[in-house]
Amino acid sequence: MSGQEDGIPERTRVWIETLKLTHFRNYGQISLNLDARHVVLSGDNGAGKTNLLEAISLLSPGRGLRRAPYDTIAQSLGNDPSLDPQFGTWTVFASLHGALGPARIGTGIAAVPGASGDVDRNRKTHIDGVNARSTETLLDHARIVWLTPAMDGLFTGPGSDRRRFLDRMVLAIDPSHGRRVSEFERAMRSRNKLLEDRNASSSWLDGIESQIAETGVAVAFARRELVTLLQGIIARTMTGGDGPFPNADIAIEGTLESMIAEGAAADLEDAYRALLCTNRARDRAAGRMLDGPHRSNLLVRHGPKNMAAALCSTGEQKALLLGLVLAHAQLVCDVSGMTPIILLDEVAAHLDEQRRAGLFDLIDAIGCQAWMTGTDAPMFGALGDRAQFFNVSNGQVSPAGPAPGG
Repeated sequence: MSGQEDGIPERTRVWIETLKLTHFRNYGQISLNLDARHVVLSGDNGAGKTNLLEAISLLSPGRGLRRAPYDTIAQSLGNDPSLDPQFGTWTVFASLHGALGPARIGTGIAAVPGASGDVDRNRKTHIDGVNARSTETLLDHARIVWLTPAMDGLFTGPGSDRRRFLDRMVLAIDPSHGRRVSEFERAMRSRNKLLEDRNASSSWLDGIESQIAETGVAVAFARRELVTLLQGIIARTMTGGDGPFPNADIAIEGTLESMIAEGAAADLEDAYRALLCTNRARDRAAGRMLDGPHRSNLLVRHGPKNMAAALCSTGEQKALLLGLVLAHAQLVCDVSGMTPIILLDEVAAHLDEQRRAGLFDLIDAIGCQAWMTGTDAPMFGALGDRAQFFNVSNGQVSPAGPAPGG
C-alpha cells in the first residue's frame, strides 16, 4: 500500500523475502524463499507450523510469542553437550524488505567460545552483519504483531496477561516503552528489598521512589495514549456493525489512571511519589508494592452489546480479540509509517466462511504480509492468488498450489 489516502501518511510495506532456521525446535535446517504475498502454512497438528511463527516473532524485541526460555528453543537431538559444540544452539535468519530498505537480520544462540573458552549461551542479534546495540533496534526495520490460541483466555485470565498484551501493543508504536517498563520493574524490586530492611535509610527510599514515580508515570501515559489512539482506529474502521468483527470498547483502570481522571495529571509524579512514601508501612506488611502501573488492568467490552468481554461467549471473545489485533495492526501502520508483519496461528479454525473472507479482506486493506496457519488449506481458499501456500510436515516445508476454492 502506498500513496496518501484520506490524510493517512504514505506507508512502507514490510515483508520477509527469505527465512532460514537452524536447529530451531523441530527444524534441523530449512530455507524458505518468499514474495510479498501472504503466507499460508497448512499441516497436521504438531508438524511445526507454530514453530515457524515463533521464529519470526523473535525478529522483534522480547522472547517471542511463546515467551520461551532461550535454552529450550534449540532442536533436541539427544546429543551429549560435552561432545557436540552445537548442542543447545539455534539461529533464525531473515532477509526482509524493511522500513529502512533491504535488511539481513539474524538472531539466536551461536556456539562461539568466549575469552575463557566457554560457549556464550546468550542470545545475539545482528543486523546486516553488525551486532545490534539492543533488540529495540529491530523495531527500526519491522513491527511484528501476533495472535495465538494461547491468547484465547486473555479476557478471563489474570490481569498480568492483559498488561503484557497491552505493553506489546504499546511497544509496536513506541520503541522506548519496553525499556521504561524494565526500568520501572527493577526500581520496584529495589524498593521491595529496601522495605524488607527496617534499617534502610529514608533517603535511599526517597531516591528509589523518585525513580519509580518518573518511570511509572511514563508507562501509564504511554498506555493511555495507546488506548486513545486505538479507540480512534476502532471508531474509524469498525464501528457501525457492518464488519466481520465486533468493535471493542477499551479502557485502563488503576491507581495512576484514577489520579489522572481526578485531574492530577499536571503534577502526577509528585502525587505518586507522595503516595508511595505514605504507604511504605502498608507495602512492607504486604511484602510488595500495591500501587502503580504493575497492577493496572486492561478493560475490554463488547461494543455493540455493551457487555464485558469476560462475560461474552467463547466465539465472541475470539472475534473481539481478532478485531483488536487487526485494529492495532492498522494503528501501527498509521503511527510508524510501516506495515506490520502479522502472525495468525490457527486463526481460521473457529470462523465461518463469511468471517474468514472478511478477515482476509481486512488484512489486504492494511497492506501487510500476514502469516497464517491451519490444519486444512481449503479454509484459506478465499485468499486465492493473494497468498503463497506451503505444506508443513515433520519439520519439512514444501510449496503447495493454491488452496481449493481459490
